[in-house]
Amino acid sequence: MALTVVSGNGREWRLTERIGSGSEGVVYGVDDARPLVAKLVPDPPDPAAYRRRIARLVRQRREPRTVRLLSATPVRVAWPMVGVRTAGPGADGVDGYVMTDMRHAHRPFTHLLTPAARRALLPRATWATALAAALSLARLLADLHAEGYVVGDLKPDNLWVDDRGEVGMADVDSWEFTDGGELFPGRMGTPGYLAPERVGAPAGTPPRRTSDDFVLAVLIHQLLMDGLHPFAGYPADGGDYRSYDDNVLHGRCRLLDRTSVLLPRSAPPVDLLPRRLAALLRAAFGGVRPSASAWAEALAAESAPGRLRACRSDPRHVHTVERPWCPWCDLAERAGERAERAAGTTERTAAAAELAECRDEETRTP
Repeated sequence: MALTVVSGNGREWRLTERIGSGSEGVVYGVDDARPLVAKLVPDPPDPAAYRRRIARLVRQRREPRTVRLLSATPVRVAWPMVGVRTAGPGADGVDGYVMTDMRHAHRPFTHLLTPAARRALLPRATWATALAAALSLARLLADLHAEGYVVGDLKPDNLWVDDRGEVGMADVDSWEFTDGGELFPGRMGTPGYLAPERVGAPAGTPPRRTSDDFVLAVLIHQLLMDGLHPFAGYPADGGDYRSYDDNVLHGRCRLLDRTSVLLPRSAPPVDLLPRRLAALLRAAFGGVRPSASAWAEALAAESAPGRLRACRSDPRHVHTVERPWCPWCDLAERAGERAERAAGTTERTAAAAELAECRDEETRTP
């Protein structure tokens, strides 16, 4: 049965296909001439508080600070346009809101972040596209912070990107903000994209702006390092790998201490990064977190004319001028060697083979 939602003033929309779901809500297409979707949240902890949160965000849409955020083309933020509630036979009165459909001008951020998806879905994307996306994300977060918003649940699943690397953001209803002196705290967080102070914190612990800055650095590292999470790797002390968050808490990060983790040869080398960006990443993960605006300034400088070089063998291989030869050709060669070894391995599981390769690389990891 098709769902119908209705706004407070009686406007109705018919929902179409189910597009996706997250930890809290479900997103549906909307039967409308405009590119719209609706997010429904079946079981918020406090339904009345959630409705009040959405009403305040809808009202803020008309405020100068929000108008500035929404004035760009394509749209940078899928802001709540109107609060809605399911209606009609069989409806349970589920609350939610209507917003811009980011698919109209963007693709899921993971299409650029994941190497296999990028090759299949964004074949013209290069390292320059990833650098542009890092810059766009930093600028967007800097603008949000300047207007008093804290994202809190900054993660790939909430982000969108177009073919030029311009980034957009969704799930505004989980942000932390103030309205009329009332604080609406951030409510969500995702494993693998949490600052250390939020790992293991009691449920409902609000994020800080600097928590966003930490996760921004994680995402920038992933963008520029072919999807590699900065806290990836097996513990070099022989302990069991538990999670990115466990590595975060114990400081296991190749950029901070190359002897703390074991990574396979397929991992991009650290010197793929411009020295200025590598220094900012070390600061971010070492405790002195650069702000989003500081990241935007540095990324803009690395995007300037003359700072990028295309490989002579493959023009799709773009890298910083600080790198004397093409890192992508190196990685392709390593991948070929790894495939040859894997073809001759029949008795080990894939996980065991990867761990063995990591241990082989213990003394050679950059």
